[in-house]
Amino acid sequence: MPRPHAHRKFEEWTKEYGPLFTLRQGRNIIVIIGRYQAAVDILEKEGANTVDRPRSIAAGETLSGGMRTLLAGAGDRIKKLRRALHSQLQQKVSETYEPIQMANAKNVVLDILDSPSEHQSHAKRYAASVVMSVTYGKTTPTSYSDPVVQEVQKCLVRLGVTLTPGKWMVDAYPILRYVPGYLTTLRQWHKEELALFKGQLDGVRKQMDSGQARPSFAKYLLERQTEYDLTDDELAYLAGSMFGAGSDTSAAAITIAIMAAATHPEAQAKVQEELDSVVGRDRLPTFGDMDMLPQTMAFVLETFRWRPVSAGGFGHKATKDIFWKNYCIPKGATIIGNHWSIGRDPVVFPDPESFKPPRWIGEDGQIRNDLKFYNFGFGRRVCPGQHLAVRSVFINTALILWAFKIFEDPHKPIDTLAFTDTANVHPLPFEVKFVPRMGRLREMIEEHVE
Repeated sequence: MPRPHAHRKFEEWTKEYGPLFTLRQGRNIIVIIGRYQAAVDILEKEGANTVDRPRSIAAGETLSGGMRTLLAGAGDRIKKLRRALHSQLQQKVSETYEPIQMANAKNVVLDILDSPSEHQSHAKRYAASVVMSVTYGKTTPTSYSDPVVQEVQKCLVRLGVTLTPGKWMVDAYPILRYVPGYLTTLRQWHKEELALFKGQLDGVRKQMDSGQARPSFAKYLLERQTEYDLTDDELAYLAGSMFGAGSDTSAAAITIAIMAAATHPEAQAKVQEELDSVVGRDRLPTFGDMDMLPQTMAFVLETFRWRPVSAGGFGHKATKDIFWKNYCIPKGATIIGNHWSIGRDPVVFPDPESFKPPRWIGEDGQIRNDLKFYNFGFGRRVCPGQHLAVRSVFINTALILWAFKIFEDPHKPIDTLAFTDTANVHPLPFEVKFVPRMGRLREMIEEHVE
């Protein structure tokens, strides 16, 4: 696998070889999809035959004990895990989390006023606080340095590194798992991860016994553990991995929105013009304004395409021969929809390297229904938390751009390609200047927080 940033190399090969090309790694056949229509035809329309995941000995079986929803293969386990997740993350239920998201988004504005240079940490705090509240019913951590948040973040870093293509050769050469000591580190990480997740679940269980448990995903699962047929370990991993995945990706997406605003002042100004027209400067934007802020939502959608968080996508496994045009994808092959390339399909997204939110607006001035970017995955493996994530990025983008003009420091230009080389990417540290757009900004936010 090419290193670093395999997804960018795959885009080069897509331009050279076409919408599909094949890699061989050991005995494994890996098909990379780099264009929009091919991804729709193969991963969406053939969703029933691509719902499986390729075997992942390192990240899936060893690090995650086969219990992480993202990596679990097709079968009864993934069905019951996704059923439980969907019950609390479907769109209607996600709307009930608005007060939690709104309160934490306001805190982001206050945090930026107090410490603008730490804006990336503020985004991480927001995401961790929201998902901690939703998952375990915990009150908002006072800082990103909250010990539990830090422990979960450490697990996420380990997962991201383990998932990096080519990092562990055992996935290409399974015989390596029998080499004494080869997987010792991953086994130890799994023990630590499982102990952390079970510890958080035990905390909720004790609160339930004393009648003090707040509503949460963990409480919901514990009350219905028999109904969903979940073991204690599966339940712990389901809640823990939900917290991990939700906080990691949302934090990165919010930071990318700040990067986009700083490096594309005209797009930023367009959003602020809409916010001034619809919301004004005497009140804060809310979720109730969402349908009246198409420019703001278009800005969010373009950030997803421009710098996707899951840049390389995650592998699917063909459960039968799949035919597409002149190609046959054989049963058992790994299929990867490369998000980076799909979002750069010049047929669907003209001038793909440019940041252009208007591409998402139709002739009626509303968000187009005929255009979609599959940043949350494909088919039956689409991310179940997508509704919660989109709403988080929307409300933070709306509040931050309503509150501040964001400028790139001319002496410290932003490298918009400087990202971590992990499964879910994060921007490397960058500096921007936040200038309040109204005189009583702090007072207005604090009044609304109260």
